[in-house]
Amino acid sequence: MYNINTMSDRKLKVYLDTSVVSYLQQEDVPDRMAETLKLWKKFMTGCYDIYLSSMTTYEIDNCSKSKKNFLHSKLDEIEYTELGIDRDCLSLARDIIATGILTEKSFEDSQHIAVAVLNKCDVIVSWNFKHLVNIKTIKGIRKITQLKGYKDIEIITPTTLLEMEV
Repeated sequence: MYNINTMSDRKLKVYLDTSVVSYLQQEDVPDRMAETLKLWKKFMTGCYDIYLSSMTTYEIDNCSKSKKNFLHSKLDEIEYTELGIDRDCLSLARDIIATGILTEKSFEDSQHIAVAVLNKCDVIVSWNFKHLVNIKTIKGIRKITQLKGYKDIEIITPTTLLEMEV
């Protein structure tokens, strides 16, 4: 697990996949929505460097109009950097698929991972247990980052980030 005490004075670089933003309005899963809203309040304090990608905004823009407007209004509450998906990200995303960590159906998820890895984020925060926050993906991404010489990255839930000392 990521050791928060090795951070010195640098803020934790936190990448948000679309599920985190989406759970700001997810009444059918009230516990996760409450955890996400609690984490969002921390984000509003500026205690983390927040990143998301153009894939995140693309996926938000494909929500219903009312949810899209709500989620964009929530994004306006925090400071974040939007990262583009470039050729290197697509190449790493394809490598993630080729190694069997994720399938072709999960290419968008592999892009989230790739952009976070290539931009040296410390953690990916996600509620996506099927494709991201699971032992197969976590171990597979750890192997790829070590093999390719990239900085290690942790894939965690919002709850786990809330439990980390800052």
